[in-house]
Amino acid sequence: MTVGEKQHAAGTENPPDVLDGPFSTRQLLRIDEALRVADRTTGLVFSVFVGGLDEPIREHAERLHRQLAEPDRSVLIAISPNQRQLEIVTGRYARKRVPDTYAKIAALSMVASFGGGDLAGGIIQGLDQLSRYAGKG
Repeated sequence: MTVGEKQHAAGTENPPDVLDGPFSTRQLLRIDEALRVADRTTGLVFSVFVGGLDEPIREHAERLHRQLAEPDRSVLIAISPNQRQLEIVTGRYARKRVPDTYAKIAALSMVASFGGGDLAGGIIQGLDQLSRYAGKG
């Protein structure tokens, strides 16, 4: 059951507006395509979380990462725009392909885009950099 079905079943007349979040439909499609390309070219599993992160931020991001289907092969980009926080969490196998140094470089370029007001562009750029660092899988 999707969120829209759940709300409709609960009695609301209108399905939820996906655009309530920080992204336009076009931006969501571009992020989704960047995720697919990163997954396909590397053999790793990339995920993006955008929303509030509980303190301590890193531990919350690590908990989210552990909930992924294949945490050892996964790379999670966790972003909390309101808190101005970014965490990149890599699983055991993924870390061999994307060491912390490369994740930090990608994070710096993402933060530069975020600072310029381009949240979606920063995510897409970060996914591209991380997948290039990981190489073909």
